[in-house]
Amino acid sequence: MSKMKGPEIRKDYIQEKYVIIAPKRGKRPHDTIVPKNHRKEMVSSCIFCPDSLKGVPALYKKGKNNDWQIKIIANKYPAVSLDNKEAYGQQEVVVETPDHTQELEDLSTEHISDLLVAYSERTKEISKNNKIEYILIFKNNGGVAGASLQHAHSQIFATKFLPPHLFDKSQRQQAYKLKHGHCVYCDVIAKESKSPRLIYKDKHIIVFTPYASMFNYEAWIMPIKHRDNITELNDLERKSFAKSLKHLLTKIGQLNLPYNFYFHQVINDNDQHLYMKVVPRGSVWAGVEIGSGLIINPIDPADAADFYRQGL
Repeated sequence: MSKMKGPEIRKDYIQEKYVIIAPKRGKRPHDTIVPKNHRKEMVSSCIFCPDSLKGVPALYKKGKNNDWQIKIIANKYPAVSLDNKEAYGQQEVVVETPDHTQELEDLSTEHISDLLVAYSERTKEISKNNKIEYILIFKNNGGVAGASLQHAHSQIFATKFLPPHLFDKSQRQQAYKLKHGHCVYCDVIAKESKSPRLIYKDKHIIVFTPYASMFNYEAWIMPIKHRDNITELNDLERKSFAKSLKHLLTKIGQLNLPYNFYFHQVINDNDQHLYMKVVPRGSVWAGVEIGSGLIINPIDPADAADFYRQGL
């Protein structure tokens, strides 16, 4: 466990975002608040089970006919659509497994690697639409994390609207590169490789808890090489990525917390550095966070990294 002297204000690697890391005295790193509505009764089947999806057109499918392992379909209730000029875009559901009883972390590393291929193929296809500016791939798992259905699934959200904070981030990354001659996140990798926040690193990927973690047990997975987006990952990188993601989600399961993961692609920025954020939802934002936008995180990222390293 790390030895912080006291609460500390930390700044995001590139943006004007600040977090107060304030570990509570005597608080164990795994003491988090489990949302009351996280635990749900399991039902035997749902609209994402194979029998329910018979005849539903697949935008992508791993497997043949009804014997599929991964199936991507159009979202039946999208927030954006290609026929809506006011909210233009498309939204897809990635059914991660035909087995209603399995969570993503229960799947094999090979299956999770295949899921990354599925994300990549849909990213390539959606990017052909020159009206699309932004693609977000995300997963909500349980309760307050936002999942409305239990069957393991994630989503792809694409729109012509680029969120302002991502435009700001893209500009800051470009300015950093002009000033320093290289990518800010390549520098982050070099720094975090030697920090107490390092969880895992091999020849292909690095996993760490970020210096200014906004959420309890927040962790990032990044390719070591400068890859702009998920379509550029090679097979070895995907396998390392999948192995690390499975481990993180298994550890989050030990905390009994819901979680989100997500990564972005800004279409007209071809020089990003891909990373996935894995965000357990053990944080409770109250008056300070909501009123000021300044986040208080009671879990030292170094302690969170120590928790994740257990079992590696």
